[in-house]
Amino acid sequence: MKHNSEHQNMKRSGFLACAMGLLLASGIADACTRVVYLGENDRVITARSMDWKTDVDTNLWVFPRGMKRSGQTGPNSIQWTSTYGSVIASGYDISTTDGLNEKGLSANVLWLVESEYPDFTADSKPGLTLAAWAQYMLDNFPDVASAVEALRQEPFTIVTAQVPGQERLATLHLSLSDASGDSAIIEYIDGKQVIHHDRSYQVMTNSPTFEQQLALNTYWQSIGGVTMLPGTNRAADRFARASFYVNAIPQAVSARESIAGMFSVIRNVSVPYGITTPEEPNISSTRWRTVADHKDLLYFFESAMSPNVFWVDLKTMDFGENSGVVKVLKLDANQSRVLAGEVSGHFVDSKPFQFLGL
Repeated sequence: MKHNSEHQNMKRSGFLACAMGLLLASGIADACTRVVYLGENDRVITARSMDWKTDVDTNLWVFPRGMKRSGQTGPNSIQWTSTYGSVIASGYDISTTDGLNEKGLSANVLWLVESEYPDFTADSKPGLTLAAWAQYMLDNFPDVASAVEALRQEPFTIVTAQVPGQERLATLHLSLSDASGDSAIIEYIDGKQVIHHDRSYQVMTNSPTFEQQLALNTYWQSIGGVTMLPGTNRAADRFARASFYVNAIPQAVSARESIAGMFSVIRNVSVPYGITTPEEPNISSTRWRTVADHKDLLYFFESAMSPNVFWVDLKTMDFGENSGVVKVLKLDANQSRVLAGEVSGHFVDSKPFQFLGL
């Protein structure tokens, strides 16, 4: 019995050494977390936190069907017309960072410093600015399976640009989830598209790459979250906590309790407002959180600077079916503004923002 116990401890120690090696090899710990709840009675909920060192000037937008879009990469840009309407959260009003479409597909982009995109040349497939990556998914696909099928054909070349106010290129990876509970994580590693597609991929954070995050999480699963969970703000620690808690909260409860549970999970993996970590310069304060209810088509938003949660009921929005008019709406979600409850009536007609491109 003692021999078996020592053997198990040695195995765990060996795995921990390997896992820590993967984590340290990443050299950096970025922020943001995305997690999917798979409850009973087809209750699927996706939550995410947006962590950044400065305010990203986020607003909420309603984009209808029938919008003509460009990949914003010059003459060789992919062109499309939106098939589905969506509600999204912008970044600097030059990009879609997060959103839910009318069919229940959610798209979220998070930082991944290891990202390396293909070279974009005159001979490349049509370009798509990284700023519109998530919006392309929301505009064109009703579910994860159809999006993944299209992405495997690589219809575009992703093109990145410099982060506003910073001397570095944007490096992101994309998560998708839908009303069936399906999930996909899409990354570009060494210039190649990598797709991880499985219902079990409920959590995504940041560095290291998703494959290495899964390896790190396997170690913590062997310990069990009731015994011990890592508590720092590092991406791998947030991954382990989110993975444990999203399956530890009750799965057979009301919609209201499920939403409350998911807010508690995403708050647990948030970075306290105003915190700085000198040795980890890319760990940043959580600026806002979203929770998307895929079944009831509710999109919740919580600012770190506001005492209230507000939400949009997509079922009440006119995405063009009734009026036949392509009308863009905007909700000013400035962090100094206090909003609460269902806010569909607060959106106003607006000219759509232009995605950051070449």
